[in-house]
Amino acid sequence: MEWRDEGILLSARAHGEGSAIVEVFTAEHGRHAGVVRGGASRKLAPMLQPGAQLDVVWRARLEEHIGSFKTEVLRSRAGNVIDNRLALAGLNAVTALLSFALPEREEHGALYRQTVGVLDLLGEPDIWPLAYLRWEMSLLEELGFGLDLAGCAVTGSQENLIYVSPKSGRAVSRQGAGEWADRLLPLPPVMLRKGDASDEEIAEALETTGFFLREHMAPMMGNRPLPEARDRFITAFMRQI
Repeated sequence: MEWRDEGILLSARAHGEGSAIVEVFTAEHGRHAGVVRGGASRKLAPMLQPGAQLDVVWRARLEEHIGSFKTEVLRSRAGNVIDNRLALAGLNAVTALLSFALPEREEHGALYRQTVGVLDLLGEPDIWPLAYLRWEMSLLEELGFGLDLAGCAVTGSQENLIYVSPKSGRAVSRQGAGEWADRLLPLPPVMLRKGDASDEEIAEALETTGFFLREHMAPMMGNRPLPEARDRFITAFMRQI
């Protein structure tokens, strides 16, 4: 068995005598693991950093085997984050969430392309947080936990949508919320692609996406807690604003 693809390095850990097991999110083969011979060596280890864009060739005797990767680094994103704590936290949040949430060897082409885009924006702090929020919303959508923000779940109205139902993920208007308002999640305009996206609105929106990641998606992943990398990113972002 053999295939070639392009992908984003999610993680690498030492394996045996100088090798590494790496996990890559590829364009056509999804989240895929394999052994890189010499991957833990002084020569290769500095290049096999999360977020790196790789050309990979995977080989195995049988498809169900872990197999081995031959890798070539197309570009490293380390230069965009080495002196930027928020960018580094964001990169780690993206790679950790993908490793946590994606089924193995299942293609997610649209999410892959969006992930490449959001990682390529790491060096642009003015637009990165918004791009990251859009990415989290897409991750939820791709895995079947998307939010339905087209109209109010109670009245059907498209006006004054300011809440999200924590149960259904549907939008709720001011009028439709009634006495249940204090039990609903915030729906800031940035989630509806309306108006300017202030950092405060993005932070509020990340509270909402975080709820669905934690309470809806995570239980379907064996009820494991979300990766701590996401919390570290949220903390770094809140400090910034």
